[in-house]
Amino acid sequence: MPKMRAIDAVVQILAKEGATEAFGLPGAAINPLYSAMKAHGGIRHTLHRHVEGASHAADGYSRATGKIGLCLGTSGPAGTDMITGLYAAIADSIPMLCITGQAPTNVLHKEDFQAVDIESIAKPVTKYASTILEPGLVPGTFAKAFQIMRSGRPGPALLDLPINVQMAEIDFDIDAYEPLPVQQPAATRGQAEKIVDLLLSGAKPIIIAGGGIINANASGQLVALAEELNIPISPTLMGWGSIPDDHRLQSGMVGIQTHTKCGNATFLESDVVLGLGNRWANRHTGDLATYRAGRKFIHVDIEGTQIGRVFSPDLGITSDAGAAIDAILEVVRECKAAGTLPDYSAWADECTARKSTGHRKTNFENIPIKPQRVYQEMNAAFGQDTTYVSTIGLSQIAGAQMLHVYKPRNWINAGQAGPLGWTGPAALGVVRGKPGEKVVALSGDYDFQFMIEELAVGAQFKLPYVHVVVNNSYLGLIRQSQRAFEMDYHVSLGFDNINSPETKGYGVDHVKVAEGLGCKAVRIEDPSQLAAGFAQANALAEQHQVPVVVEVILEKVTNIAMGAQLDAVNEFEDLALDAADAPTALMPMAASATVGA
Repeated sequence: MPKMRAIDAVVQILAKEGATEAFGLPGAAINPLYSAMKAHGGIRHTLHRHVEGASHAADGYSRATGKIGLCLGTSGPAGTDMITGLYAAIADSIPMLCITGQAPTNVLHKEDFQAVDIESIAKPVTKYASTILEPGLVPGTFAKAFQIMRSGRPGPALLDLPINVQMAEIDFDIDAYEPLPVQQPAATRGQAEKIVDLLLSGAKPIIIAGGGIINANASGQLVALAEELNIPISPTLMGWGSIPDDHRLQSGMVGIQTHTKCGNATFLESDVVLGLGNRWANRHTGDLATYRAGRKFIHVDIEGTQIGRVFSPDLGITSDAGAAIDAILEVVRECKAAGTLPDYSAWADECTARKSTGHRKTNFENIPIKPQRVYQEMNAAFGQDTTYVSTIGLSQIAGAQMLHVYKPRNWINAGQAGPLGWTGPAALGVVRGKPGEKVVALSGDYDFQFMIEELAVGAQFKLPYVHVVVNNSYLGLIRQSQRAFEMDYHVSLGFDNINSPETKGYGVDHVKVAEGLGCKAVRIEDPSQLAAGFAQANALAEQHQVPVVVEVILEKVTNIAMGAQLDAVNEFEDLALDAADAPTALMPMAASATVGA
C-alpha cells in the first residue's frame, strides 16, 4: 500500500469524485492542501478576494453544472466567512464541499490563533460537518461526505482538517478507492398508479415543477409527461427553466412576488395540483387558505420530512423527482393506450390563451428609467441560451416577472436564503462552469456593492460576463415593505459624491469602481440607449474577457407587483393596453384580452 500525506490522498479523492473546481483563499493552516493541489495538477483553483465570495462562487458553479464545487480556506475567519455560503446552498438543496484548515489537534482546546470549532458552527447549515482528528479517518470521511451530499435531498458539507492531520502519513491506494453509492428513494408502480388516479380525477389538473426537477436532471421527462397528459406546468422560482418559457404548456410562474398574472390566474382555476420536487415555499403559496381552497394536492419530494412540513397533502410520496416521473409516465402511457386518459385539450388551450392576457407594461420612455423597460431590453438583447444569475431584491422579483428562461440551469438564483452580495461571485462560479457561454447577472445597487471586490477576481482570471446593475440608490425591497409602517428609514443609498458629480446624488460611482477593479463598465440614463449599451457590453466582454458592468440609472421609487395572497396581488403600475406596451411578452397581447385578466 503506498504511503503518502493524508492531504495528498484528499486531493486524489477529490479528483476521483469529480470535484475538480476550487474557489478559495490560502492561509497557514490550509497551505498543505494547496501544496498537494499544486503537486497533483488536476484541480483548478480561483483565488478570491473574500472567502464568502469563494463560497458563493462554489455554489454558483454547483448550480450551473450539477457537480460539486469546492470552497477552501482556514478554519477561523475563513470558515466563518463560509457560513452564509453554506446557508444559501443548503436552503436550495445544492451540494458544495467546504474544506477548512484547522490548528493542530493538541491545541484545539487552548484558544490557539484562528482556531474555532467550525464543525459546531457549520452543522446547522450543512448536511454533514466534521473535524477529522485522526489521519486514518481521512479517506473514509471524505467518501462519506460525498455520499451524503449526493444522496436524498442534496446539500453541502464541511470537512475541517487540523494541519498535523493533513501532514501525517497514511497508507492509501487511490485505485482501491471507489465513491460510495448514492441512495435515492424511487416511487413504486403502486404509488405511481395512486398519483395518476388522483391527478386524473380533476377537470383542471396542473403540475408545479420545483428545483428537484433540475437537481434530478429530469426536465426532459417532465415536459414529456405534460405533453402526454396535455396539462399545464408552472415552474417554481427554483424550477424555472425545467420547461421552456415559450412551450405552450408552460403556464407561468405562480407566487405573491415572483410570478406572472397568467400563472396565478391559471393556478386559481385548477382543481388538482401535482407538486414535483418542490417545497411549497411561502413566496410561492402566499396565504395558504387561498392557495389550497378547492384543490387536491399530491406532493412528491425526495425528502420525506418535507412532505407535510407546510401543509398535509391529499397524497404524499417520497421519491426522487426523476424516478417518480418515469413511473408516472409509464402509467399515463398505458392509460392513453387503453383510451382511459381524459381529454384535457380545452383546459390546456384555455391556459395557453391566458398567456396573451394580463401583461404588465414594460415599454416606458421615462427618464430616469423605469425598471420594467430594462427587462424588456434584456429580453431583446440576450438570447435563449443566456444563463441569468440573481439573488434578492426588487431587481430579482421584477426580473422573475418579466425575463424569460428556456433551459434548465439557465436561471441561477439563491431563492430561499437570498443573501445580498451573492450574485457577483456566484456569476463567476457559473462562468467557470459554463465557459464560453453567455452569462448575465442582475443586481440592485446594494447587492452589487456587498461583494464588489470580487469583480477583480473576474478580471484576474478572465471570467467574462455582463452584470446589469439597476441603480435606484435605494434598498428598494426594504423601502417597499416599509410602506405599511409609514416610514422610509435608512434605506436611501444616495449621497452627493464629491469625487463623481456625474452620479447626480446617486452615491457610489459604480463605473469608476468597476474600472478600478480591472473591469469594463457602461452607464445608461436614457431608455433609448439600453439596446446599444447591452450590445456594447457584449462586445467589451468578448474583446477583453472580463466582467462588464452595465449600470442603469433608475427612478428612485418603483413599487413592484406583490401581495399576501394569489388573488390579491397589488399592481402598482399600469397594465399593458396593447401589444406595443409589452413587446417582448412571450405571446403577443390578444386583441380581446379578457381570459383570466
